[in-house]
Amino acid sequence: MKKLLILIPLFLLSACTMGTNLSYNGSRKAPKSNVTILDSKSFNSQQQYGLPFSEISDLAYNQKTKKLYMIGDKGFFYIFKAKFGKKIENFEHLKSYKITEKNQKKSYDSEGLTLDNRGQLYISFEKYPRISSIDKKGYLKSNQKLTKALRNRRNYKNSNAIFEALAWHPKYGLLTAAEYPMFKRKNERQTIYSLRGKRWNFKAQKHKKSAVTAIEVMDDGNLLILERSYNGLSQPFIITLKKLYLNNCSKGGECKTKVMAEFNSYEGWDVNNYEGLTKVGKNRYLMVADNNNKSFISTTFIYFKINKDK
Repeated sequence: MKKLLILIPLFLLSACTMGTNLSYNGSRKAPKSNVTILDSKSFNSQQQYGLPFSEISDLAYNQKTKKLYMIGDKGFFYIFKAKFGKKIENFEHLKSYKITEKNQKKSYDSEGLTLDNRGQLYISFEKYPRISSIDKKGYLKSNQKLTKALRNRRNYKNSNAIFEALAWHPKYGLLTAAEYPMFKRKNERQTIYSLRGKRWNFKAQKHKKSAVTAIEVMDDGNLLILERSYNGLSQPFIITLKKLYLNNCSKGGECKTKVMAEFNSYEGWDVNNYEGLTKVGKNRYLMVADNNNKSFISTTFIYFKINKDK
């Protein structure tokens, strides 16, 4: 994950430095989009359960147990109790763990997190191509088998652009995406990879340095993709939510997409560095912004719904 200067959203800004705070009331629909923002929370807990809470990179939610799992860039694993209805009804930090594994004493650049249909958690990393199962106390277990193309570090743009996103699909299994296109391709065509060898290509947003930061499986089996474009203070900061139709692809391998919402700082939206995404209910999602490890910046969570796809 490339480090970015965070732009605090004015309509989400919280002056609180402790605890949780509801900083957005009422629905707000992004202009010309299929997304309605339902609620938000700004959470600042720099030190709880003996570990820092910062730089959240991805989320995974178990709808049965109401547990929300999170990972951070510095190799920390967090568990929350969360309930989602018309608003965020409950949001409680339960525990923090340092990610560990047998006979290893190192830090982890953890980027992607997902749950399968049996409640097993999986985590993906940067620096080295790796996807592993992880237990509910942050202990890494078995590594997943990667295809030859995904194993080779030289196929990635750089070591900070490896497995940025991770999702579990009931038909295709674990899906992942690099932050930027692999194989030294121009930043015009991105790809979703299944660990079983299947892949889906799609057009990246035309914004400069548009990067995939998260993916999630939708109710209809297609994918919701979170893209981010940041090119400095003099350029717009743009966050895009895009739907990828997995079963609507051309013979050339490019799949249909539809932009569900785009938040552009040059169009009145004060956007943040959103990196994590998870489904929390029917057509309901939660996304989170990385606070860039700045103690004066709260971690922002946005709860939104995808409206009927026309």
